[in-house]
Amino acid sequence: PDLSALPDSVTVAQTAPLLGNPEVVLLDVREPSEYAEGHIPGVVLIPSGQVAARLAEIPKDKPVIVTCRSGNRSAAVTRLLREQGFTNVHNMEGGIVAWQSAGYPVEK
Repeated sequence: PDLSALPDSVTVAQTAPLLGNPEVVLLDVREPSEYAEGHIPGVVLIPSGQVAARLAEIPKDKPVIVTCRSGNRSAAVTRLLREQGFTNVHNMEGGIVAWQSAGYPVEK
């Protein structure tokens, strides 16, 4: 897939083929308790309240797809990252709720 052409907001169908791609970072901004209930395989967990303090852990040279439960927190974190100079950041619409509804894999 052409990673340079990802829209600002991506669907779960656009995200699923990128699973396991070392050139893409999936960032889950939910709380650890939510993450433990089920998460996208290979996702990186940084709770939304910690993102600003942990910017150094998020690569600026790869596409970052931000996800949460329903898409609200990830949209806010996507805006924050753009304000901090990240240019290749994308919000996954519908979050893990949409991901599971579409039948994509979840780890616990």
